[in-house]
Amino acid sequence: MLRYTVHVRGEWLVVPCRSCTNTIRWLGKEAVRRYMKNKPDNGGFASVEEVKFYVRRCKGLGLLDLDDTVEDALEDNEFVEVVIEGDIMSPDFIPSQPEGVHLYSKYREPEQYISLDGNSLTTEDLVDLGKGLYKIKLTPEAEAKVKQSREVIERIIKEQTIVYGITTGFGKFARTVIPNSKLKELQVNLVRSHSAGVGKPLSPERSRMLLALRINVLAKGYSGISLETLQQVIEAFNASCLPYIPEKGTVGASGDLAPLSHLTLGLIGEGKMWSPKSGWADAKYVLEAHGLRPITLKPKEGLALINGTQMITSLGCEAVERASAIARQADIIAALTLEVLKGTTRAFDTDIHAVRPHRGQAEVAFRFRSLLDSDHHPSEIAESHRFCDRVQDAYTMRCCPQVHGIVNDTIAFVKDIMMTEINSATDNPMVFAERAETISGGNFHGEYPAKALDYLAIGVHELAAISERRIERLCNPSLSELPAFLVTEGGLNSGFMIAHCTAAALVSENKALCHPSSVDSLSTSAATEDHVSMGGWAARKALRVIEHVEQVLAIELLAACQGIEFLRPLKTTTPLEKVYDLVRSVVRPWMKDRFMAPDIEAAHRLLMEQKVWEVAEPYIEKYRREHVPESRPISPTAFSLGSLEMNTGVSHDHGHQDEL
Repeated sequence: MLRYTVHVRGEWLVVPCRSCTNTIRWLGKEAVRRYMKNKPDNGGFASVEEVKFYVRRCKGLGLLDLDDTVEDALEDNEFVEVVIEGDIMSPDFIPSQPEGVHLYSKYREPEQYISLDGNSLTTEDLVDLGKGLYKIKLTPEAEAKVKQSREVIERIIKEQTIVYGITTGFGKFARTVIPNSKLKELQVNLVRSHSAGVGKPLSPERSRMLLALRINVLAKGYSGISLETLQQVIEAFNASCLPYIPEKGTVGASGDLAPLSHLTLGLIGEGKMWSPKSGWADAKYVLEAHGLRPITLKPKEGLALINGTQMITSLGCEAVERASAIARQADIIAALTLEVLKGTTRAFDTDIHAVRPHRGQAEVAFRFRSLLDSDHHPSEIAESHRFCDRVQDAYTMRCCPQVHGIVNDTIAFVKDIMMTEINSATDNPMVFAERAETISGGNFHGEYPAKALDYLAIGVHELAAISERRIERLCNPSLSELPAFLVTEGGLNSGFMIAHCTAAALVSENKALCHPSSVDSLSTSAATEDHVSMGGWAARKALRVIEHVEQVLAIELLAACQGIEFLRPLKTTTPLEKVYDLVRSVVRPWMKDRFMAPDIEAAHRLLMEQKVWEVAEPYIEKYRREHVPESRPISPTAFSLGSLEMNTGVSHDHGHQDEL
């Protein structure tokens, strides 16, 4: 027998189907009949036959043909919606479709596992978990630690010891003792009352990251959760059952209470939940459809699930990984622009950077040399202006190592903070099994990731600020020696005129977003929580800043490739020609005006998927092997920079006379 979960006017109904030859029309009528049966007024209908409706899948919202059989059109236990003609869609049915919902039909359940122990998760691992590339399991050591910490909690309950959050209320109610008979109710009430967030729900990727990171923290064995409950949380993650988590509502101390409460609310079978199989539906139905049962919270377990900095930190891990990706690719795009504007490589000479030996600066200068060295990669464009009379370039080209370099060093610093934070215990109270006691503290305070992410936003923004100035140079014929706005028949065609305006708008918006949120604090919980980090906003706006940076650099990439069209038949260096070919595989040259937004989005997608880096990296690393002495040690702290070199001999100029 087949069964379907059907949504009708805000209610979910389970409809069994004994014959696979029944049609979608039958399913709709049966769902409406059951809906009418539950209503004193039959839902306002005289009979099922008079109801006109259509049926669609919850996943992807595809309309179903009423004459198709259920066997042909649906999988067993699929989620569908019956929409009554003339009704306005219930706003709580699809609170917000995840961005890129069309992609989720391609979701495939992963077969590989990541073993979590609470100590060795990386930012790259967490982002991959967010993408749904892995399932989770615990290491045996982690399981043992979880059991040991739970034994401490069980002893406290048995002995009726007064301990914050276990046998007392929370925050201002910390001195209110709760009787043993109500300890489970205490935990459920905590989760329900703290589920007070607002705004759009986190995307499936970000919800997965948040859930995975909370599992990693619980695996450390300092939270007091039972192994049984933690395994249920892991099962929900592995089934991709993701609760509805509003993005706003955390002040970043005492932890990310509101988002993590919404996360836990779904796990106990309340509120909304999303899975690739169901789309949005009531959490209890989504869990049931995946063969899972809601969690029944034991004493301390509600607090264990909602106390920590995982919202700030999971979003921060995405931010730092995206920042690393765009920073690497910014060097390549800037090198391409320098070629188009017929700049010199003299400013990237190793001796210049050896006397100001910042690691990021040295690496950026090295990348420029690896892409532009005329002895290594001959360039017809560079050769065409070898003996021109200009002696030095504008700062936006000449100072790329200094400006891009500090961005790289900033990312490395922030990544170090994030790596520590994702493998830290952030509960309160902490359960120390080896001491057989609990201790109240402040590890939930989000100041570390909040300050780091504010710093990240400020640092990465500069990539867009300097890129926008390079776009201006490409578009301005007084500065570029290229046609105005990089288009023929100017006037009839506007070319990159407004694309540059878009870049300027994004840079201006970033300037406001870069105001640090962590300098603010508002007292909450009746002055018990009287200093907070505001780290949730720090993380969200850092991600928005980084997205703007990606988009500005996408515009520069398009503009630089368009500039090359006006220098043909001359060719640039081999790696930069490969970058040009990559761009031309998704965006054709700009011969006359056309709809530009799709071109910007296509270039942005190349950067998001790190395609530009993948094309250029082999040439950069080959140059490194040939020019960097093997004896030079590589610092393990250079997270975002890779191996660096300081003084590898003289770089070869391929443009302009020697500087004066």
